[in-house]
Amino acid sequence: MEVKLLFDKALSLNPLTLEEGLFLYLNAPTNELMFVGSELRKIHVPGNKVTWQIDRNVNITNVCVSGCKFCNFHCNLSDNNSFITSIGEYKLKIEELQRYGGDQLLLQGGLHPKLGLDFYTSLFREIKNLFPNIKLHALGPPEVVFIAKIEKKPYREVLLALIEAGLDSLPGAGAEILVDRVRKYISPGKPDAQAWLDVMAVAHELGLVTSATMMIGHVETMEERIEHLIKLRDLQAKKPIGTSGFLNFIVWTFQGKGTKLEELGVSTIVTPEEYIRTIAICRIMLNNIKHIQASWLTVGKDTALVCLHAGANDFGSIMIEENVVSSAGATNRMDSYGMQKAIVDAGYTPQLRNQKYDHIALPECEFSEILSLEELKKRPEIV
Repeated sequence: MEVKLLFDKALSLNPLTLEEGLFLYLNAPTNELMFVGSELRKIHVPGNKVTWQIDRNVNITNVCVSGCKFCNFHCNLSDNNSFITSIGEYKLKIEELQRYGGDQLLLQGGLHPKLGLDFYTSLFREIKNLFPNIKLHALGPPEVVFIAKIEKKPYREVLLALIEAGLDSLPGAGAEILVDRVRKYISPGKPDAQAWLDVMAVAHELGLVTSATMMIGHVETMEERIEHLIKLRDLQAKKPIGTSGFLNFIVWTFQGKGTKLEELGVSTIVTPEEYIRTIAICRIMLNNIKHIQASWLTVGKDTALVCLHAGANDFGSIMIEENVVSSAGATNRMDSYGMQKAIVDAGYTPQLRNQKYDHIALPECEFSEILSLEELKKRPEIV
């Protein structure tokens, strides 16, 4: 195999095999990987805009029986600190989100043995009744599989009920690495890789906007990372015509502080260069997924900004609230002003978006400065 020939194949948007992707990752110089990733980004998303979002990540509950060894946030049903978020708490959190100018709630659940389909549909309806304009980007394939098992219903029926109750889009949560060797070790209570993919296939058939994720830096091999990407790409190729399928892809790094994996001696560190190379190879392998997000939350702003020159075109959300990754050691923070300034500093134009990647105007809001590009350029610390 030759690096140049594989680059030419990628730039023609032809799918690379696992062996070809692995060869590129192991042999291509970083600057060349970045260049090709950037060129592919221009094909998928022309122009100089980098998108970002304002949303809030709220945990429905911290009770979860999945046994994930990378999560410090979950607890048992009998633990004193277990909770289910009340509607009063949602109301306060959503009102604050709106004061920040946001209109999307990312609802992360957990595999709670006592919460069935009626609970989630009632919750979604109540939130939508109180806040009709709020978009619910909620749950994920593991929760859908778990609910379906409790209710003894097919995935399609569960998803239809959730959509009817107000679900707007389905996050790519719980993917980690879509290889069962890895899943059985790091998240033994979660559904296997095929179940995750099956839920997403049904979601695509129903026209739901979905996202895809990958968590790297634990017990997976580089070959397994690429196998994960190919499974996503293959599923995306089967989505119905006229639907989005996986509209975006996010790769984030394992945060190990205090986790069971750390206790077991898993302390893999993803270097900035490795993460940048991974973003580039994701752009190269995922020839049919339009948007790729750099995870500033887990790798930091500086590394994430370099990724904008390696294939990423999205900077994610300011994340007014985030609990799961933060509980395992992620300490990075960014407000609306910092988000926009960072994008400008990288040489791009910041563009606020919604979950469907529609470009939206900057809102007038009470908290945390949101500035136009012209106003940003007037700031002395940017000039």
